Amino acid sequence: MSISWEDFEKVDMRAGTIIEVNDFPKARKPAYKLKIDFGELGIKNSSAQVTAFYSKDDLLNKKIIAVVNFPPKQIADFISECLVLGVYDENKNVILLQPERSVSNGMKVG
Repeated sequence: MSISWEDFEKVDMRAGTIIEVNDFPKARKPAYKLKIDFGELGIKNSSAQVTAFYSKDDLLNKKIIAVVNFPPKQIADFISECLVLGVYDENKNVILLQPERSVSNGMKVG
């Protein structure tokens, strides 16, 4: 299925830094609760199923890419405000997308 350039422009992807990581035992699949600093956009919460390759220490202060303009989504007792992006490996484990170079929090992907 193809999308138009206008469709792509509606997806607001930004760089952010993970500033807090907590276990999420109520999630159906293994996940962490993340707090991510997006600079001028503020701090947003996200649930991320990235436990296969990342410990809490690995994630703290990690720069990531996320979609920040989805409506909030309730996952168990937690409200996720953005979608952290990654690539699935052959076993359906997530490998996070990250900027190759240093960028400021909140910078837009384009």
